[in-house]
Amino acid sequence: MSTSQTSSPPAQFFADATQSPTFTLPIRIYYEDTDAGGVVYYANYLRFCERARSEWLRALGFGQQQLLATGGPLFVVRRVQAEYLAPARLDDNLTVISTIHDLKNVSVLFFQRIFCGSKLLFTAEVKVASVSPGNGRPVPWPDAVRTQLHDQLSPCLSR
Repeated sequence: MSTSQTSSPPAQFFADATQSPTFTLPIRIYYEDTDAGGVVYYANYLRFCERARSEWLRALGFGQQQLLATGGPLFVVRRVQAEYLAPARLDDNLTVISTIHDLKNVSVLFFQRIFCGSKLLFTAEVKVASVSPGNGRPVPWPDAVRTQLHDQLSPCLSR
């Protein structure tokens, strides 16, 4: 009896001289992710992108709870521009691919794509701001975070 491997690979960084720095996160679609028609509910694509950004930050050494505990900022979504191209369905294995397009003093612009195999299902441009947990006002990225984000900036894509 043969069994096929159905588990998703762990999240990974991909960067080399010919490729922009990227972060990939596998996502399996569960029943809870779908609507009555068995298609992934539209808001869940944004959740998958949020999860990928959070895991990327964690992989860089900055878990959001850790940052807050040490007086760091909150990461809040300021703007999202999304395009839904094709549906994902129950049991699909998706891949969220994230790149950083721009880094400012208090914001970062992510470009995120969701694939099922080689088929592009969803794209989003997400602007995330750094704000004070006390008053919600914009604050500069901590130096260590800024350095890590800058190192991940896609040079050919930055504006």
